[in-house]
Amino acid sequence: MAEEIKIQWKGKMLFNADSVGGSFPIDAAESVGGQDKGVRPKSLMLTSLAGCSGLDVVSLLKKMRAEVEDFEIDVTGELTDVHPKFYHKVHVEYRFYGKDFQKDKIEKSVKLSQERYCGVSEMFRQFADLTHEIKYIER
Repeated sequence: MAEEIKIQWKGKMLFNADSVGGSFPIDAAESVGGQDKGVRPKSLMLTSLAGCSGLDVVSLLKKMRAEVEDFEIDVTGELTDVHPKFYHKVHVEYRFYGKDFQKDKIEKSVKLSQERYCGVSEMFRQFADLTHEIKYIER
């Protein structure tokens, strides 16, 4: 199954992306000729990783009847020092909020996302050291 996105140049370093499900601007920092009017391509990769895994986790938790009050994901990527710069280390932090956590089910959902379902995680593993951790915040 092929997917297609299109971007259209809007001047300077600004593009508008039309993707499955919506449109958004892509831009560069002012220091390199951009206008700071959109997301950066590399940051978008980290966003895709968080979104992919997040969708898996909430779906799995619902199926396992282990819903939580709230859930956040932070992804940190470390770029190489030389061009072309790419993420060689990526860390995913899953934060679950609530009480009476079903930790076994939460941990299983994260593991399944990371190792089986999230295709973006698999893509990252091809070029980066991908790690993750789970944190529980009682409310």
